[in-house]
Amino acid sequence: MYSAGLLRGLAVILLCASAPAQWLDRKTGGLPRLPSGKPDLEAPAPKGPDGHPDLSGIWKPEDNRPCPPIGCNDMKIGQEFLDIGWSIGGLPYQPWAAALVKARMARNGMDDPTSHCLPGGIIKTHTVPLYRKFVQTPGLVVILSERDSAYRQIFTDGRPLPLDPNPSWNGYSVGTWSGGVLTVLSKGFRDGLWLDRNGSPLTDSATITERFHRISVGKLEIEIGVNDPKAYTKPWTVKLNSFLVPDTEMLDYNCLENEKDTTHLVGK
Repeated sequence: MYSAGLLRGLAVILLCASAPAQWLDRKTGGLPRLPSGKPDLEAPAPKGPDGHPDLSGIWKPEDNRPCPPIGCNDMKIGQEFLDIGWSIGGLPYQPWAAALVKARMARNGMDDPTSHCLPGGIIKTHTVPLYRKFVQTPGLVVILSERDSAYRQIFTDGRPLPLDPNPSWNGYSVGTWSGGVLTVLSKGFRDGLWLDRNGSPLTDSATITERFHRISVGKLEIEIGVNDPKAYTKPWTVKLNSFLVPDTEMLDYNCLENEKDTTHLVGK
C-alpha cells in the first residue's frame, strides 16, 4: 500500500506523460500499413542496411499497473516504474540496501534524483512514462528521451568499454549483435542511482547487461541483467516490454521549467 503522499507524487510525474505531439497529420515513414491506413504493428520487425533488426522509432513502456486510486485520467504506469523487481518476487538486496529502500519508501521518494530534476539513469529511462526515440545507424544506437531532451549512446562499432571511466548517470555502453538481438554492456555508473521509485540502489560497482529484441514492428522486448555485488547478494534479471508509438513526435519537456513541486514533497 502506498501513502497518499507517494500517490500525489506519482500524479505529478504522470501528468508530464506524452500527449499527442506535433506533426499529427504526418505519418511515420517506412511502416507497413493495413488497408485502413493504420500501421501494421504485428508485421515482422524491419531491418537496417546491415541486415540487423532496426530498433529505430518512438517507444513507450508497458502500462501494466491499474490506475491509482486518486483517479485514472489515462494515468497508467508500469509495475517496474515503482518496483523494478516485482516480476521476480523482489530483488536480492544486501541488508544495508534493503534498509535503505525501506527508508526511501517512507520518505515517499522525495530523495529520488528525478524528484529534483536530475537524471534517472538507463533503467528508469526504460520505465518512466515518457516517450523515447531510438535512432539506429551503423556503429551507433542513440536513445533520445523526452525528459530534459536527454540522450544515451550505445556504440556498436567494436570499441571496448573505457578502462577508467569518469562516473556518469548513464555509464558507458557498447553493444554487439547476435541472432537478431542487440546485447549491450554498460559500466562506469556514478554511485547513488535509483533503479525505481521505491529507491532500489545502484552503486559504482555495477555492470548492466541489456538485450534488445524487436519482436515485431510494434513490440520491443528488453531484458535487463544487473550485477552489483555491493547492493545485491546475487545478479538478477528482469524483462520489460516497450511498444511503438507511430504517427507522432516527442514533446519538449524540461523538468526545471516553471518547477514548483519540490517544496511540496513530503516524507518521514
